[in-house]
Amino acid sequence: MEVINKSHPEKFILLGFADHPWLELPLFVILLITYPMAMVGNIAIILVSVLDPHLHSPMYFFLTNLSFLDMCYTTSVVPQMMFNLGSTRKTISYTGCAIQLYFFHIMGGTECLLLALMSLDRYVAICKPLHYTLIMNQRLCILLASIVWLTGITFAVSEATLTLQLPLCGLNTLDHILCEIPVLIQNACGEKTANELALSVVCIFIVVVPLCLILTSYAFIGRAVLNIKSSEGRKKAFGTCSSHLMVVFLFFGPGISMYLQPPSSIPKDQPKFMALFYGVVTPTLNPFIYTLRNKDVKAALGSLVKSIFISK
Repeated sequence: MEVINKSHPEKFILLGFADHPWLELPLFVILLITYPMAMVGNIAIILVSVLDPHLHSPMYFFLTNLSFLDMCYTTSVVPQMMFNLGSTRKTISYTGCAIQLYFFHIMGGTECLLLALMSLDRYVAICKPLHYTLIMNQRLCILLASIVWLTGITFAVSEATLTLQLPLCGLNTLDHILCEIPVLIQNACGEKTANELALSVVCIFIVVVPLCLILTSYAFIGRAVLNIKSSEGRKKAFGTCSSHLMVVFLFFGPGISMYLQPPSSIPKDQPKFMALFYGVVTPTLNPFIYTLRNKDVKAALGSLVKSIFISK
């Protein structure tokens, strides 16, 4: 482990998969394929949601926000990962690490809250169908989305700033593939209890509370779906909600295993694989989950592709 004289080093050495060098080439190839897929898929979702008048509803407004979040989320980590995997230099500057820390956690925290907001939208749509357009009007949707973004930014910036204040005692080696709060806390020297406590409190508000709201919403939704007499209505409601639930479990599962335990107790390689999962796999799969299980989005995508070919 390299030691330098400054409390905050000029750069960090990201060890990544130094213990498993055979993983670097396959991971580089996977990222080379999945990153463009994630970008194209999420851009497609945004385009069809904006251009198709049939998709101008609260559900697709929030889905557009989710796709934009996923694009920013994966972009905050994948280029740096690919650079380190594809070269002998496994470094990131202190400034670059700080920027990555802020962006990665802003996008992650905001996505947790947005997924809870999307479950609330589904609850109103299925449990209060006659009042849906009145309750989820455009003004309220913009207000709720703004609150979600501001809350996610506030919590992430405050926790990242606290983490960056920790002394590193000249240590500039991180056993990780990116700059992430639990790993920086784990790597810091001196008293870290306050930071671990602050991280736990933030995670309760950003992870646990939204997840509880999602599960509560879907408990009511499940009861309402069972009361729908039409089998076609039940199938449509189940199809819409199952897509969202799949995204929730893909995102919250790894996040809970990473953030709801003290950083000092995290196993050595867990942060690397968890970061790959919720920073790369989930943003890549989200567009396909929503398109493959949603007839409206598939039809809109088909119309968009058809119009492009006709114009050419």
